[in-house]
Amino acid sequence: MTLLRHKPILPLMRQVARRLVPVVLICSAAVTAYGQTARPGAERSREVYVSVLDRRGAPITDMTPADFLVKEDGRVREVIDVRPADKPLQIALLVDDSEAATEATSHLREALAAFLERMHGKAEISLITIGERPTVVSQYTKDMEQLKQRTGRIFPRSGSGAYLLDGIMDASRGLAKREADRPVILAISFEGIDYSNRHHQLVLDELAKSGAALHVLAVGSPSSSLTDEMRNRNIVIADGTARTGGRRDQVLAVSGLPEKMKQAADELINQVVLTYSRPDTLVPAEKLDVSSTRSNVTVRARTRLLNR
Repeated sequence: MTLLRHKPILPLMRQVARRLVPVVLICSAAVTAYGQTARPGAERSREVYVSVLDRRGAPITDMTPADFLVKEDGRVREVIDVRPADKPLQIALLVDDSEAATEATSHLREALAAFLERMHGKAEISLITIGERPTVVSQYTKDMEQLKQRTGRIFPRSGSGAYLLDGIMDASRGLAKREADRPVILAISFEGIDYSNRHHQLVLDELAKSGAALHVLAVGSPSSSLTDEMRNRNIVIADGTARTGGRRDQVLAVSGLPEKMKQAADELINQVVLTYSRPDTLVPAEKLDVSSTRSNVTVRARTRLLNR
């Protein structure tokens, strides 16, 4: 009678176990990751940059969590913390040097110099002119002296119109590629002819992708033109600034431009980071509303959330 030879049971079981352990670990990791990202009701936090100004347009710097009211899609959120914004700014400074700026050269240069003086050491700035076509005068730099020299070379282009929307699109794409932490587009636009052949939604989409806040100082009396170019321009200025928490100033007299640029600089320098709690839901909120419990203050923050 021939005896059957069996392999030892214990070594065989160990071999099977070694093969199963990685599979078990992978499954466990997958379950854990899913629980972290898709568990409804879990509390998370979100940060948003906020500007708070008094009636004169000066920054208010003593705000506390109790001074804010935050809502997402109409639902109240708890404000956890408020602190000064300390990350360096990345600013695309768009300057209209079209023919509409002919009588404003000295005031324009004064305004740019005042802005750069206040931003010293606090931002990387790129200087871009938008008359005739968007043209990069200076790449992003912290060298304010270099930027001041470049602004001194800005002259209105005779017979040219502005390309504001093209400039905003180019700046948005550039900031998105840089993956800027605190991106800003600040545009000085004169109420003249604008030749940008861009639909407003396309520009707003690029702006949203960049995460930049759009600030626009429009100089002169508002244009009454009903052309498609001006309609798209006006929609981008109105919706772009509101959605991203930027300022929108109508500067009727060019002599007021330097003061408005100082205010814009002070606002950016004195922004706060507001942190609030929010439940982790399968459908993310889209609209944000940040206001203050204080009276006679202006609060600016983005109204469209960046769910990315």
